[in-house]
Amino acid sequence: MKTYEELNGLELDAIREIGSIGTGNAATALSSMLGKEVRITIPEVRIMGYNEAIDWIGGPEVITAGVLVNMSGELNGIMLSVQQMEFVNMVLKHMVDRTVTCYEELTELDRSALVEVGNIMISTFINALCGLADISTRLTVPAFAVDMQGAILTVPMAVFGGQSDYIMTVGADFICEGRQVPCRLLLSPDIRSLNFLLKKLGVLDG
Repeated sequence: MKTYEELNGLELDAIREIGSIGTGNAATALSSMLGKEVRITIPEVRIMGYNEAIDWIGGPEVITAGVLVNMSGELNGIMLSVQQMEFVNMVLKHMVDRTVTCYEELTELDRSALVEVGNIMISTFINALCGLADISTRLTVPAFAVDMQGAILTVPMAVFGGQSDYIMTVGADFICEGRQVPCRLLLSPDIRSLNFLLKKLGVLDG
């Protein structure tokens, strides 16, 4: 059984390719939702420990919004869209014609818009992954939370921490109307799914 810690260079390259294609598709979906051109910088795909991942997205005490979806079927796990304030206001400006200064100001309409965007980005990413690997998976209704990033990341840690101390992180900047806005997606398949995915991509024997 392969774990994230045991991945070789070829397997990591395959996962990075998935991350690049998935994030590019997510940017295209976001562009369609906002009605604005959205480009994306070259995504950075890394395998990190949970604590390192928390630091990478800004630190454990930073308040953020998270959209979380569970995956089941041939691919089981969790995917999380981390929405920091710059991203939140980019979405709200174009979808509900307003911005906020803190998460406490979010209305139900604002939250619905953020959930919809997060869900579409995750779904588009996963659909791209499934298309590349010729696999199928089901996604749950997305959950939305506003909390410290350390608390939000405890969800995949609690579910899969017994299998691996690592998580796949995808980071890039969306560029919309001349502004760069950070985007962070975190994918945590269980170990069985990781092995199945690598086999379907043709980079793991057996």
